[in-house]
Amino acid sequence: MKEYNITIVSTNNPKIIKLEANHFLVKGNYEYKNIDEAKNSPLAQQLFYLPFVKTVYIASNFVALERFDIVEWEDVKDEVAQQLVEYLNAGEPVVNEEDVKKKQPITVYAEVTPNPAVMKFVSNKKIVPSTYEFKNIDEAKESPLAMELFHLPFVKEVFMDENYVSVTKYEVADWEEINMQLREFIRDYLADGKDVVTAEAIQKSKETVEQNKAGTDYDDTSLQIIDILEEYVKPAVAGDGGNILFQSYEEESGTVSVILQGACSGCPSSTFTLKNGIETMLKNMMGEKIKEVVALNG
Repeated sequence: MKEYNITIVSTNNPKIIKLEANHFLVKGNYEYKNIDEAKNSPLAQQLFYLPFVKTVYIASNFVALERFDIVEWEDVKDEVAQQLVEYLNAGEPVVNEEDVKKKQPITVYAEVTPNPAVMKFVSNKKIVPSTYEFKNIDEAKESPLAMELFHLPFVKEVFMDENYVSVTKYEVADWEEINMQLREFIRDYLADGKDVVTAEAIQKSKETVEQNKAGTDYDDTSLQIIDILEEYVKPAVAGDGGNILFQSYEEESGTVSVILQGACSGCPSSTFTLKNGIETMLKNMMGEKIKEVVALNG
């Protein structure tokens, strides 16, 4: 019988610790927000009996825990690690993976976007917790789905958000020839219950959000711009298979810089959308503070 040891590893997020085992624990990646979600993981259920555990991540050879603010990890991490060691060495199950990998009922439909080089493939279920953009296969190491898509010779870029995947194709291919192949490939991949992005990518994304909230000191005008983009612009561009990110605001020139992702990046109509849509909206809502909106990658 294997003997387990646990190493406590700190992360960039002070609310999350990583407990690394010296043996593999599971084949897949799992995230549980509460004990009800953890029905297939006896280990996660045990951990949720600790009142300070907010989220449980289980992947490969580690367990990562996010805490509530009622404690500091420094006060309880050794006790948690010891509890995990005892649980594993007792031979108790981590995740009942046979219950997880059953074929899932997934539907995927293709949706055209304003960008003729991009097709949006929409699932009936949420597939990722936030946005991910991959310009090439080297950037896609944290997304098994994107890695497989890049092995198709006509796939140029991949963008993911919530319940859809936007694929940018090379000009040599025609959508009429590859649309069905891509749709069925993505549908079968999701139905098999395979990981779309890795647990590490999900954790890194959450840490980035937390760091941005804590470390970015925006002025009042920038915060107002961000609110407008989040409320009025993002839902519209998401519907077209893209995303928009606030980059900066220069008070002296009145210039707002944004980053376009997915179908919006490189779209022939993106300049029109920026000038006649986003720029006009910001000028109407914020007056003389806004002179121009520019896309750093448009």
